[in-house]
Amino acid sequence: MTEQEIVEITNKVFEESFEIEREKLTPDAHIFTDLGLDSLDIVDLVVALQKSFGVMIRNEEKVRDIRTLQDIYNFISAIKKEETAKK
Repeated sequence: MTEQEIVEITNKVFEESFEIEREKLTPDAHIFTDLGLDSLDIVDLVVALQKSFGVMIRNEEKVRDIRTLQDIYNFISAIKKEETAKK
């Protein structure tokens, strides 16, 4: 899976699940302050990302450090690379 595919799928999750306009979905957009998500939205976000990417997101330390869309892109990319390495 390419970086561009990860960006597109992640952005689609934000558009469809949280009705956020595409123009706001920039890599440096802060999930809480720029996009307006709250702690309850994060649970929905994790579920939507898991379904969209077919991955399991565990409550890891790395998850707690996510603040921007770029952080999400990097996180999903790392999970996908780990999966590929295991195959």
